[in-house]
Amino acid sequence: MTKSGFWKILSLGALALLALLGFVLLRRPAAAPTAAPAGTVVVIDPGHGGEDGGAVAADGTAESGVNLAVAQRLDAILTFWGRETLLLRDRDVSLHSPDAQTIRQKKVSDLHNRVAAIGALADPRVISIHQNSFPQAQYHGAQVFYANGPLGQPWAKRTQDNLRTCLEPENRRAEKPIAHDVYLMNHIACPAILVECGFLSNPEELARLKDPSYQTALAAVIAGSYLQYTNEEGATPHAPQDETGLLLHPVWE
Repeated sequence: MTKSGFWKILSLGALALLALLGFVLLRRPAAAPTAAPAGTVVVIDPGHGGEDGGAVAADGTAESGVNLAVAQRLDAILTFWGRETLLLRDRDVSLHSPDAQTIRQKKVSDLHNRVAAIGALADPRVISIHQNSFPQAQYHGAQVFYANGPLGQPWAKRTQDNLRTCLEPENRRAEKPIAHDVYLMNHIACPAILVECGFLSNPEELARLKDPSYQTALAAVIAGSYLQYTNEEGATPHAPQDETGLLLHPVWE
């Protein structure tokens, strides 16, 4: 995709088309894959779900629902552009195994199962969707985090820059490496970004994050950034390996 093509996608007319496309595609029944695809798959991870609602806004809005709304639109847009995707959840559910009983067991099992689903793919790229929160309400703005150092950083920077340019001109946040305590992002060995779309604790930003048109705009920018980066670079980099084929970057336990 050329730069001019990318900006056309993000025009108001294109966003309206994407909103209509998202409505149509989101009405399709979800089908779980029967086997791991062999090629590159964009794994879209709507954070939290079910008993684990994540952050909660003052009006009771749970992070898990906003994550899912953005993720479903992202899935629809990337599917439209011919990319193979895997949406880890399509409802407000936890992905824990049946034997998990307590809330903690379910949360741990959910994270393990997400990691396993990603690990079963031959060549995944991961986009994890989340929302931020803070005790003080003045903080706002999207921020992109990345896993696995140089595998994720250029992609994260592209996404952060495009979010600023297209949606938040005043946002001065920069992409950052993911913290070591974020289990999923530290237990996968592929290019991956985590997008904190905004702050549920900020009333003005909360109103935007709940707006379906803004959710579509967020998804369009995130999708466009992925397409722009992969097309301009030719291909996203693979994990460096030594002569035995073993990965040379760490995966934290």
